[in-house]
Amino acid sequence: MSNNPQTARYRGAAIERLAAQWLQQHGLRLVTNNHHVKGGELDLVMYDQDILVFVEVKHRATTRHGHPLEMVNAQKRRRLIRAASLYIARHNLSCPCRFDILAITGTPPTLEFHWEQAAFDAY
Repeated sequence: MSNNPQTARYRGAAIERLAAQWLQQHGLRLVTNNHHVKGGELDLVMYDQDILVFVEVKHRATTRHGHPLEMVNAQKRRRLIRAASLYIARHNLSCPCRFDILAITGTPPTLEFHWEQAAFDAY
């Protein structure tokens, strides 16, 4: 595999598309993806019925160096909370929200999905 940033960006975008499709098959509705705000990015913004869901997508080909869930540390959570707060304010939203993590392992076509709903709180 190449360490080329363009190639890594392409792979990341492809994984996020697969993640969005997988979540849609599980009942969520896509609002936007790769939403950039000052200081952060929201991978997927979706609705689960009337709940606005901010989904952080993490992928690793193997778990040899840890599971993708472990990649969402306290600092990353703070950034996601800040980005979500800015998104909510920018769109003048008033609805219940949650933060999910979709951890994906493997390589296409053999991917495994682990969906951690309400993975952390904004408090």
